[in-house]
Amino acid sequence: MLSPKSAETVRATLPAVSGAIGEITTLFYEKLFTSHPELLRHLFNRGNQANGSQQQALAGAVAAFARHLLEHPDSRPDAMLTRIAHKHASLGVRPDQYPVVREHLFAAIAEVLGDAVTDEVAAAWDEVYWLMAHALIAIEKRLLAEAGVPEGEVWRPYRVAARIEETDDVATFLLRPADGAPLPPSRPGQYVSVQVQLPDGARQIRQYSLSGQPDGGLQISVKRVSADGRPGAPSDDPAGEVSGYLHAHVHGGETLRVSPPFGEVVLCDDGEGPLLFASAGIGCTPMVAMLSHLAATGSRRRVIAAHADRSPATHPFRTDLHRLTGKLADATAELWYEEGVRPEEGLRHELPDGAGEAEPQAGADAVDAVTVRTGLMDLTQIAVPAGTTAYLCGPVPFMKAVRAQLLASGVPASRIHYEVFGPDLGL
Repeated sequence: MLSPKSAETVRATLPAVSGAIGEITTLFYEKLFTSHPELLRHLFNRGNQANGSQQQALAGAVAAFARHLLEHPDSRPDAMLTRIAHKHASLGVRPDQYPVVREHLFAAIAEVLGDAVTDEVAAAWDEVYWLMAHALIAIEKRLLAEAGVPEGEVWRPYRVAARIEETDDVATFLLRPADGAPLPPSRPGQYVSVQVQLPDGARQIRQYSLSGQPDGGLQISVKRVSADGRPGAPSDDPAGEVSGYLHAHVHGGETLRVSPPFGEVVLCDDGEGPLLFASAGIGCTPMVAMLSHLAATGSRRRVIAAHADRSPATHPFRTDLHRLTGKLADATAELWYEEGVRPEEGLRHELPDGAGEAEPQAGADAVDAVTVRTGLMDLTQIAVPAGTTAYLCGPVPFMKAVRAQLLASGVPASRIHYEVFGPDLGL
């Protein structure tokens, strides 16, 4: 891995680089986009650039990689690298773009740290950068080969065959290959990138979990996001410009540019142990795909599907959740609604056919295999079986809280998997 001389230099300079890396990455992106404005318009997420989260993610990745090389010189952080590589592959990142990043990153380092960046320091950090870059390039090449995609040609036209309104702010789009060729392989829990051309000409990209895979198509479900990150009307702010475009302009018959499915947080079929799916808001989409797969294969595993939302009216796939848990031999659903269940909503949608209606009561209501509670998700209120493998998806603060609850319940960190859309700032 790192040469002994470079390891010594990196160890000595890591505190200074880490302390300034936020400033370094901010300046790096300024330099990069000044020299290559097309990257901001057509590759990088303008919303993440506007709120600074992309800068934080890059800073964390570089520092974490360097620290791992020092603490574990005979290995590399494959979990982190694989997560990044899946994102890069789905975006169509090319090997020839890594030297461009290196050029502007090191110009920013030199400008921020000044005379501290001697030739020896520059050489040591150059070694760190290319160890990380070459590892990513190799993984991305393998992922593209497995997807049957030539390097740099990830985009494929898909026709929007149908649109389904799940809630006031969530729409499902059924996509079929416009070229009539077979679908690419996918696994429950994976996502695709969708590229749309916005009114200003920018081709922006966002990633959406597969919420199902009907015959001959892919299915994504998109939540409309406003400027403040909450559901609402389409916004001109970069935070919600792609979801707003899809909601306002895509109704059926249009063609979208879509990547093959990628993502390393996938359902493992090679075990019989208990499973727990914990989601909030639109984070339920990969969980629905996993539940659909388990139901289709007749799984007999113990399954707990836990979901948190503002109210039953804002909960996407609420009826699907009951239908799928009802098909499984040993599955229950645990629901938390911040606003509770209003009398006019009842639990009609959670009831199986012929079960009649149920009026909400104080505390927890158990109807068949569904329990509804008021408030924020609290997994300490349920019994988590020994040997559980957990999958999390939702806002980062939600996943941090749920992960802490699972750790406190005895679930080891190695059995807790999570998916983050946008820059991964870690849990």
